[in-house]
Amino acid sequence: MTVASIKNLTVKYGNFTALNDFSCEIAEGCTGLLGPNGAGKTTLIKTLLGFVKPTSGSGTVLDLDIAHQGKQIRQKIGLMPEQDCHIPGMSAVQFVAYAGELAGMPPEQAIRRAHEVLEYCGLGEARYRNVETYSTGMKQRIKLAQALVHGPKLLLLDEPTNGLDPAGREDMLELVRSVSHGKGVNVLVSSHLLPDIERVCDRVVVVMGGRLRAQGAISDMKKLEGFPVDVELREASTSFVEAIESRGVAITGPKVTTYRLQAPGLPSDVAAMVSEVAQSVGAQVRGFAVAERSLEDAFLEALK
Repeated sequence: MTVASIKNLTVKYGNFTALNDFSCEIAEGCTGLLGPNGAGKTTLIKTLLGFVKPTSGSGTVLDLDIAHQGKQIRQKIGLMPEQDCHIPGMSAVQFVAYAGELAGMPPEQAIRRAHEVLEYCGLGEARYRNVETYSTGMKQRIKLAQALVHGPKLLLLDEPTNGLDPAGREDMLELVRSVSHGKGVNVLVSSHLLPDIERVCDRVVVVMGGRLRAQGAISDMKKLEGFPVDVELREASTSFVEAIESRGVAITGPKVTTYRLQAPGLPSDVAAMVSEVAQSVGAQVRGFAVAERSLEDAFLEALK
């Protein structure tokens, strides 16, 4: 099932076209919205929320029309914006509870829920401090908490690791993965950082220059044609290479002690052949895996 569907969407700011004939499907689960800065990611998020009216095209979010039902969409969606959205003078509890009330929650329910999500986001007793005293990492956690407070069906995260040090980035990605894979909340993560997307997302939508360049499961995008395999030996072996090549197998490497083999047949057939050849030449196999390209390679190919 899909949580959002965009068809031939064009969005312009004056003479500048931010999204150009853009179409995509955002499936249930955790999807990455991947592209360089200025690609149109934030404009797409604003359009999904109903803040920006499309010049042409159409779209739905949770079966609601983005052009005419923005208020209803925003009631069902949680947004963690890229820029800070804190209100100085408020404690984290007050701020998150206020966000819950803006989403239509009764005050008592909002304050109770604020405590729950702030605890979940790892703020503990710090939730009673004023938000302007928080570090960057803590402010990011508050933004995530206010996006979760009203129990949204879809969570939009715009550059969730922005400004974080390595430890804070790691903690935030763990939180995002916990929300999407542990709590079952549909999540759209907008980022220009490939490792972040690969870490938490199952699918990806690649945008560049306001146009869709690729979409699909990350595992599918990383696949290589013909089922090549990587074979790791204990040490480099010219005898192994010669014996494999004598069977008509294309081989590249080694990369340290790992060889990439392109052979006909299924990986299980190749594994049996590798075992036989290694035994015959006295080579020790330490690893065998179906080869795949990196998400970076798939991303760069999509941008060509």
